[in-house]
Amino acid sequence: MMNMDCYDLRIVGNRDDYSENQIKTLALHAFPLWESAVFFEPSVKGLREAVADCSIAAGTTRRMGQKRKSWGMTPEQFARTVRENSFSKAAIVFGNERTGLTDEELDCCSVALNIPSSKKFGSLNLSHAVQIITYTLFCILDERKRGYEPISLSRVQTMTDSVCGYIDRLGLYKKAGGEENRNFLESVFARTALSEREAQRLEKLFKRMAFIRRDGE
Repeated sequence: MMNMDCYDLRIVGNRDDYSENQIKTLALHAFPLWESAVFFEPSVKGLREAVADCSIAAGTTRRMGQKRKSWGMTPEQFARTVRENSFSKAAIVFGNERTGLTDEELDCCSVALNIPSSKKFGSLNLSHAVQIITYTLFCILDERKRGYEPISLSRVQTMTDSVCGYIDRLGLYKKAGGEENRNFLESVFARTALSEREAQRLEKLFKRMAFIRRDGE
């Protein structure tokens, strides 16, 4: 992480589960990263809290499927998305060395991130995956555009709740599919890197449509 100017380490787990002496031996001059690391409850709830203040979170995985993200960005695509949308905080979420991220953990992320590798042997060591992705970000973010600050993931969630509430008023969710559409909207809103002003304008637009519909009934 320090090789690539990444200094914000967040661990969904317990500090006491790690051997600090072993970390100090392996990390050497990067040990301050461990000392400043922030820990969260080892659960899906803890992961959501860990990325709540970020504008986008990419979950690393090589497995796609019906219950997982339908597609994944390469490290280069993700880095350009971060640069072009001027994301102030972008999270990269890594699973453990043995099993990676679960379906529930990947669902906490805005997008999936895949490192292209052999179909015959696609798994990478965790340290290698971290190095490849942080190196790619380091190279591409040198030309980061400056501008507005995109809303955080927690704001995306409240915005989605608000918009879906107005859509309910419009009567579009009288049949099944409400939760699926909510997840779809949240994913789209997270990827579009909305500013707070844009988020508020969208909320007002759906609110007006909902009240026009109600008044016209």
